[in-house]
Amino acid sequence: MALFLLVAFSKQATYREVENHSFDVGESLEYRVHYGLLNAATATMQISEKVVYRNSRPCYKVDIYGRSVGVFDLITRINDNWGTYIDTAAIIPHGSYRILEEGRYRKYEYVDFDHQKKEAITTILDKKTKEPHEPTISSIPKNVQDMVSSYYYIRTLDYSKFTEGEIITIDAFFDEECYDFKIRYVGKETIRTKLGKFKAIVLQPLLPKNGLFAGEDAIKVWISDDTNKIPLKIKASMFIGAIEVDIKKITGARNGVPVLE
Repeated sequence: MALFLLVAFSKQATYREVENHSFDVGESLEYRVHYGLLNAATATMQISEKVVYRNSRPCYKVDIYGRSVGVFDLITRINDNWGTYIDTAAIIPHGSYRILEEGRYRKYEYVDFDHQKKEAITTILDKKTKEPHEPTISSIPKNVQDMVSSYYYIRTLDYSKFTEGEIITIDAFFDEECYDFKIRYVGKETIRTKLGKFKAIVLQPLLPKNGLFAGEDAIKVWISDDTNKIPLKIKASMFIGAIEVDIKKITGARNGVPVLE
């Protein structure tokens, strides 16, 4: 029995522990997505009301929903759901899914993360029948993140330890590939939102060269400079113009919502 407990403990000990005072169950963030004055979509980031279990580990179930509105809904209807099960202690994903319906484009993807074996098992469903295709197995590094868990992980960081211009590198897994997700710490600003003025931390995810965004620093993200570190605003400079995402409602914040005015 003692040997069994020792082996079990050693397996559990392979998980890191990340201090998180920024978010908890029940948090819901709502956003307006717009192209200039024209509303394009709504977005919601929700943590479920209860902790759930994956791989025998307690997890936050996080869902991000994106819905097109107005004229954009008539041109290219978007109905997306990105979901992730985030380990409450290690802040890493144990499972994720993408249900994407954008115009005629469809993608139904499920990923299981086995951090003990350092593997990610990706299953794609057939677009018409919803039957699963043969899963693919990818090797992953320790403490790898998916796209959703990455943005929750950066909310746990202590930005007083970074200098302006410093690059934060996160091991990430997306579309069955691993890559370095790099974010530049820009500094701090005060911004005005629909909910009032906030002190904010400014970050820039660094992008590879592509035909959609105007340069590697085309995206800028503002998160609240408080314990919550709530994403307040995103601005993406694209070759067709700038798309902005602005906070419009916060409920269930772990530490309340401090604003300047």
